[in-house]
Amino acid sequence: MVNYGRHLLIEANDTLMPAVTRGRRLRPVCGDHVRWLASDNGQAVIEEILPRHGELLRHDPRQGHRILAANVDILLLVMAIRPEPDTALLDRYLVAGEALGLELHLVFNKADLLDESQKKYWQQVLAPYCANGYTLHWTAAKRAEGLQELLNCLSGNCGILLGQSGVGKSSLIKALVPDHAPRTQALSQASGQGQHTTTATRLYRLPVENGGSIIDSPGVRDFRLWNLAQAELAQCFREFRPLLGQCRFSNCRHLQEPGCAVTAAVKEGRVNSSRYASYKQLAELML
Repeated sequence: MVNYGRHLLIEANDTLMPAVTRGRRLRPVCGDHVRWLASDNGQAVIEEILPRHGELLRHDPRQGHRILAANVDILLLVMAIRPEPDTALLDRYLVAGEALGLELHLVFNKADLLDESQKKYWQQVLAPYCANGYTLHWTAAKRAEGLQELLNCLSGNCGILLGQSGVGKSSLIKALVPDHAPRTQALSQASGQGQHTTTATRLYRLPVENGGSIIDSPGVRDFRLWNLAQAELAQCFREFRPLLGQCRFSNCRHLQEPGCAVTAAVKEGRVNSSRYASYKQLAELML
């Protein structure tokens, strides 16, 4: 199922159909599996949202949180040399993925625009993430470089591309999905909106042997987490996990408490200071 604001599309037997919901209480999101009936005017009427897993959440000031997509298995966090990667935003995405138990991959797109010194610099910046087990993919969508690795990890899974506007998420979709243009046109016709700028989440089927799909999401300048308990937030930083339980106080927040194993590891260089700064910023926001 694809959600485009008030306009919906469902996929049934490889066909896209415009859809409406049966009543206002049903709020399907991109990636949902639904039960539906055909109406006389050719629209599908969604009767029920089937059980979900992998709900990607985002903080909403009015609702507390909002579901961006459902039935997601993998987050593909896309960055590029322009706009310059924001590691604080990257860390928020990673915390969200860790909290939801999703598989996480980093994608540095437009890698063909990097000269040798620039690539070396970003390899150093992203080295702490690789050291913590996050897979880093170097891609150039317009040259079809690095795409097979993405297809391999998406085989049999549903992934979602997240990242700032301008990093090339839509270019990756076009490179990964051969029938991108017809589907985009169908979506545009159903919504009455243009098709060049991603303003809502869209799901595409991938040409992989074991099945798979990918969701394109709007670019964001900020991504605010829903409220997490302090202990849950600390668990979402992989490098903290071996240290948790070693602090002097059992309720240590890993901020300014004496005898904190995490802050000691930061001072000793065993935990990356930039990653710790991201944790500290998030922890203070959630106090």
